[in-house]
Amino acid sequence: MVQKMELLAPIGGFDQLRAAIRFGATAVYGGMKEYGLRAFAGNFDKEELKQAVAYAHEHHVLFYVTMNILPTDEDMPGFLQAARNAAEAGVDAAIVSDVGAAAMLHEELPQLDIHISTQANVLNSRTAVHYQKALGATRIVLSRELSLEDITTLRASIPDNLELEAFVHGAMCVSYSGRCLLSTAIIGRSGNRGACAQPCRWKYHIMEEKRPGEYYPIDEDASGTYLLSAYDLCMLPHLPKLRDAGIMSLKIEGRMKTAYYVSAVVSAYRRGLDIMENQGDEAFYAAVPELMDEVTKASHRKSNTGFYFGAPEPAAGADGFEQRTEYLADVVIGAKAGERATINLKNRLHVGDEVEALTPRGSFPFTAQQLYIEKSGEAIDAPSVAGTLLQTTFPFDIETGDIIRGEKHKHSRK
Repeated sequence: MVQKMELLAPIGGFDQLRAAIRFGATAVYGGMKEYGLRAFAGNFDKEELKQAVAYAHEHHVLFYVTMNILPTDEDMPGFLQAARNAAEAGVDAAIVSDVGAAAMLHEELPQLDIHISTQANVLNSRTAVHYQKALGATRIVLSRELSLEDITTLRASIPDNLELEAFVHGAMCVSYSGRCLLSTAIIGRSGNRGACAQPCRWKYHIMEEKRPGEYYPIDEDASGTYLLSAYDLCMLPHLPKLRDAGIMSLKIEGRMKTAYYVSAVVSAYRRGLDIMENQGDEAFYAAVPELMDEVTKASHRKSNTGFYFGAPEPAAGADGFEQRTEYLADVVIGAKAGERATINLKNRLHVGDEVEALTPRGSFPFTAQQLYIEKSGEAIDAPSVAGTLLQTTFPFDIETGDIIRGEKHKHSRK
C-alpha cells in the first residue's frame, strides 16, 4: 500500500494552528521565540508550545519545531535548552540546518527526531545518507534548487526509512535555498538568524549621479520596480508528479501568513490530495482548474513551478500581490441553516453582499442576511469595526471555525 502524503502547514500562532488543522493539514511546523528563521512570526514560548503541541496531538496532527538558524558557539547552550523544552513539550521533530547543532541534538536528545532543513542545501544522496548515518536524521527537507528528475534519482539512492520533504507552495527566496546576506549588508538584520527585512521585495529605481532626483524605472508595474523579487511557488497542479518522485511530505511556506491564507491554501491542497488518493490521477487532473481557482483566492504573488521542471523564468515585477478575496469574518458559534450563528467581523460586511463561506466541506456562495449586534440584538446593515461580534443566519449549516469571505477587484500592493 502506498503511504499517504503528508500535508505540512505553516503556523505562526494559535490562530494559524487551528486553521491548519481544521482545513486538513496532517502536520504543522512552527517556531519558538528564538532559534527559528521567522523572528517576526508570533511563535510560541515554552508554555504556549506545550499547549500547541497538545492541541495538535489531540487532533492527530504532528508538530515539528523549527530550529534552523545558523548558531554561534555563544548560541549553543541556549539552543540546547530550547531543544530540551521542545522535547519535553512533545514535539515530533526538530527542523535543524546547522551540522553542529544537529550533532549536539543527536547526542544530547537522541529521542528527538531530526529533520534537516532546506537551509542545509541537501542536493545529493551521499549528503542525505550522511545526515542519516552520522546525525540520526529521519527526514531531509530538500534543497529548493532540485528538479523532479533530481529528486527521483536521489530517492532511489537512499534508504526507504529516510523521508523526503519538499516545499510545494509559497514564497521563494532569490538567494540559494535562503542563504541570503542582503538584509545583513543593507540594514544589519540577518536572514540566517531569523530577522530578514526582505530587501529583495523593496522597490528600486536607477538614478544617474548628475541628475539627482530623476529616477529611471527598469521594469515596473503600478506598485513600483522589483529587481530581485522571486515568484511564488505553486505545485498544486502537479501532485501526482511529486508523489511519483518519492516526496513524502508536501510543505507549504508561510509562517508569517494569516489564518485565512493558511485555511485557503491548506483547503485546496487537501482537496487535491483527497481526490488523487481516493479517485485517481485522472479525476485529480480534471479538478485542477477548480483547485487553482480556490488556491488563488488567497493573497499571492505571480507563481511558477520553481526548479521542479528546470530553472524558473526571470521574475521581474513578481512582488505585486494579487488579492481576489477579502477575509470578512470568522464563525465563532456555528448554527443550523436558518438559525442565528455568531461571527467575528474582520472587514466591512453589508447586508445583501454576495459572499462565500470557506469550510472544510467546500466553498458555499450565499447572500449576506440581516446582521445583528450580538450584545444588544440591534439590527445593523453595514458594520465596519473589526472585532465586532455579530449574529446572522445562513442558508446552510455553518460551523465554528468556518470563514466568510468576499470577492474584490484584483489589485497590487506592497
